[in-house]
Amino acid sequence: MSPSLHAVLPQGGAGDFAVVADTFLLAFPALFSIVNPLGAALIFTQVTAGRTRSECLALARAVAFYSACLLIASIWIGSAILAFFGITIDSLRIAGGLVVAVRAWALLQAPEEAAARKEKQARQDGRTLAAPSWTEMAFFPMTMPFTVGPGTISVAIALSAARPASAGSILFYVALSLAAVVVAATIWLAYAYADRLMTFLGVTGARIVSRLAALILLCIGVQILSAGIEGLTLTIVHAASS
Repeated sequence: MSPSLHAVLPQGGAGDFAVVADTFLLAFPALFSIVNPLGAALIFTQVTAGRTRSECLALARAVAFYSACLLIASIWIGSAILAFFGITIDSLRIAGGLVVAVRAWALLQAPEEAAARKEKQARQDGRTLAAPSWTEMAFFPMTMPFTVGPGTISVAIALSAARPASAGSILFYVALSLAAVVVAATIWLAYAYADRLMTFLGVTGARIVSRLAALILLCIGVQILSAGIEGLTLTIVHAASS
């Protein structure tokens, strides 16, 4: 069986529930691994140090809401934007797969250094954190790019563009959107209870979780990249033979 996304998406003859379930089970692990809410929670606790509990909860809700909006928008209109600029889905898969794989490899090699860089940049970009209003940093930088970055958006668009002809359009996108909402819910949970989560996991536990997520993320990046190379190769072969 082909390792491409098309090969693992639901095929013809499946019922509506099977389409939704299979698509969700493909999309959720991909999005969850690249977002990595558990690893991001460590950064959240450091960046929000000194804030009140109510402010941290409000910020967590805002980041989760913005993340859901970005993911759902990428799923529903990402392919149309690509078509407008004349970008093929195979090109997106190759570029997105490279971005995801490189990011995952960096996390595997030194996740602590990557987290420290993100924390430092978040502090620099979010200097208004100590101001009375926390809303100024809710979208940037906490949502974009530190929670939902270019790699996450690339994965969301690649997933949406991988709809097989046999799958109903509405059900397919609804299933992807459901996965995005569940990922956003995990973001809220991880951020809202980041202090307790870090206390429970400890430094070693957080590092283990980050490395496991990075390994899964690397596999996803390679899979997306291979799907793009496969599609581009088939296009070239077809064009050469016609």
